[in-house]
Amino acid sequence: MDCPVCSNEPMIVLEYNNIEIDFCQSCQGIWLDQGELELLLGSAGDSDKITKMLKEKVTVHEKPRRCPICLKKMRKIELGDQRPVMIDQCRQKHGLWFDRGELKDILEQLQSQNDDAVLKFLRDIFTNST
Repeated sequence: MDCPVCSNEPMIVLEYNNIEIDFCQSCQGIWLDQGELELLLGSAGDSDKITKMLKEKVTVHEKPRRCPICLKKMRKIELGDQRPVMIDQCRQKHGLWFDRGELKDILEQLQSQNDDAVLKFLRDIFTNST
């Protein structure tokens, strides 16, 4: 699968607790297939919390990204209550794109106990990839 930011740059697959995370070594973005964010969080309660926190961003200055699966333009959404993070969501529900550090920012806001291990994993990725 190619990175939606770096165009023809293939992403590598990292595995965390049997969840495949697509990672671009160039821009350090992360692609999560539909449902993988909920799996990372590890509970249905957090999944409901995330769904309630999603808000479509109408006015955006950032260039639209294309879904690495269907290649259609994704929509910009904000996720988070206190410090919303703008991410990209495939309109066909293929998944979510997180630019460098965005997934970590979101997980830090949600602060569930399961996130500690996931946050450590993400910190290791970003520390070791530069």
